Amino acid sequence: MFNLSPVPVPDLSGRVVLVTGAGKGIGAELVRILVAKGAKVFAGIYPGEAAEALPAAAVVLALDVTKQADVDAAVARVQAESGRLDVLVNNAGVIAPIGPLDSVPSDALGAAFAVNVTGVHRMSVAALGLLRQANGVIVNAGTGAATTPMEGWTVYCSTKAGMRMLTQMMAMELAPAVKTFFVGIPPTDTAMQGTIRQAGFNPISKIPQDKLVRTSVPASVMAWMCGPQARDVEEVLLDVRQEIFTKMMDLPA
Repeated sequence: MFNLSPVPVPDLSGRVVLVTGAGKGIGAELVRILVAKGAKVFAGIYPGEAAEALPAAAVVLALDVTKQADVDAAVARVQAESGRLDVLVNNAGVIAPIGPLDSVPSDALGAAFAVNVTGVHRMSVAALGLLRQANGVIVNAGTGAATTPMEGWTVYCSTKAGMRMLTQMMAMELAPAVKTFFVGIPPTDTAMQGTIRQAGFNPISKIPQDKLVRTSVPASVMAWMCGPQARDVEEVLLDVRQEIFTKMMDLPA
């Protein structure tokens, strides 16, 4: 299941990409790959977050996807500095709170929905004008938890399921000018996975850290989706473990 390797990413010179949740983990690795492949990258980082080292060429933005002013400012910066936007990667996401359904206050669900669902809608609508002009692409960072109930993850599973359906709505209503994809990401060695292990619910928390997928794997898949070839992909609901991607991976026989 986790015998995966990065996919080759084509030259992305001239492509302009906005990535949310770019301060750490998969998002930060995605920014590094995109810059290395020649893309102009705007890296949205949650204000005050201790971010990983990013390439100097990346334009770092303070971006809280739950705040309309931050979102509008980010899109305005892209417009002012590049005049176009080819790809929006909605990578920002939260898993908290984790716990049994009856232990989670109902009002606590709101913060996760604000990021994982409303934040995706907010970013996409704000960027839609630029994306339509470029016949662009929206890539939403998904998970198998969107379709598989997992003990202790009422909030995460529910919000990611919402994002999955939102992606399908976007794919239906924004086509053909803009193509939209949901890319399922397997358990990956990130800080979020550390939180999962600490909480101790469901089988995902029991996966040894050295058995988790490296961040370079899902990051490379999303970087591949930032190339013009993504518009030729017909499926909306994708997964890093699908043949479309694994056939490009250098896997042992």
